[in-house]
Amino acid sequence: MKIEVFEMERWQSQWENVVEYNLAESGVDPLTVEELLGGPEAVQELGRRQMLYNQGNGTLELRNLISHFYPGATRENVLVTHGTCEANYLAIWRLVEPGDDVVVMLPNYMQIPGLARGFGARVMPFRLREDRSWAPDLDELNRAVTPRTKLIAVCNPNNPTGSVLSEAAMDEIVSVARRAGSWLLADEVYQGAERSGQTTPSFWGRYEKVIVNNGLSKAYGLPGLRIGWTVAPAELIFELWSYKDYTTIASSVLSDLLARRALDPAMRERIFARTRSILQRNYPLLEEWINGHGADFSLVPPAAGAIAYLRYRHSINSSQLMERCIREQSLLVVPGDHFGMDGFIRLNYGVPPDHMHAGLDRLDRVLSTVGEQKGVGGQGPGFRHQAQTG
Repeated sequence: MKIEVFEMERWQSQWENVVEYNLAESGVDPLTVEELLGGPEAVQELGRRQMLYNQGNGTLELRNLISHFYPGATRENVLVTHGTCEANYLAIWRLVEPGDDVVVMLPNYMQIPGLARGFGARVMPFRLREDRSWAPDLDELNRAVTPRTKLIAVCNPNNPTGSVLSEAAMDEIVSVARRAGSWLLADEVYQGAERSGQTTPSFWGRYEKVIVNNGLSKAYGLPGLRIGWTVAPAELIFELWSYKDYTTIASSVLSDLLARRALDPAMRERIFARTRSILQRNYPLLEEWINGHGADFSLVPPAAGAIAYLRYRHSINSSQLMERCIREQSLLVVPGDHFGMDGFIRLNYGVPPDHMHAGLDRLDRVLSTVGEQKGVGGQGPGFRHQAQTG
């Protein structure tokens, strides 16, 4: 097995703790331990915990809490993982064999297509269409899915576009999966980070072969805990636990404890309210900045997530533009190249307003030197990795 470079993760891990301004994240400004626990006394109590090995599949208490958010699920349907990334990895490792077809929503967080190719699968795309406000091309999905399709993978709410599938689109995706007998893997890590305040419905319970992956990194503002989970049929969960024995074995006992605090229903609602208030406060600031640039940018307003996927019309490759931002302005932004698309950038607007303004000012300084020629960003989505994705 040979794994291709995960361009975005390598980009972020290389630069996010080096640059002065980071607009490359996709979550909101993280909570502190004290904010989560409610005060210094609770933090001191945490400090008296023994650093034991934690239960491999997650404590009973944590799995019970997670299961309550998925009607009909019990703790036997839940596996706690090291972030949503491990949840995705375990599912692909268990399900995908050489020669399988895997159909993936694009654009997307590129972990799943990269892993599927690494495990010997043929990756087939179905695309979200910018001209349809990033709604999916369901005709393309129907053409892509065949009896050879082992897995259909979606991300809802979507990274990088911030779009949310309609109920009708969700029903059609489930119908296509059922027709082919395919597994349906739904990455739902941005659920709870909706600007409208209306939580995105889950795929859980719509089909007997659904796998739902989620975690605390995005909507909860707790990426440092590295807590994610898989919700799936109990038989598959038991198998995935065996695969986890070969990876991280168990999450941190402190992370499990803090995750239980975050997932207490009342605290969960307070955290989601905080996240949404940040997005509602900051999005108009970003929108004002975009509008101030006339036709240089276009944006389908994101429904969820602290991310905006901007089409730009400057005549420079997105990776080259973002490399200049790092080199010249100590600013990190994600290039569209990392989603297989040029002419786009993904901006984070979940940071404090002063940090966002300063970062956008630095982006302006780079753009002011690009030149007046337009065109590269306006020539259509042009998925750069088409040759790899079928």
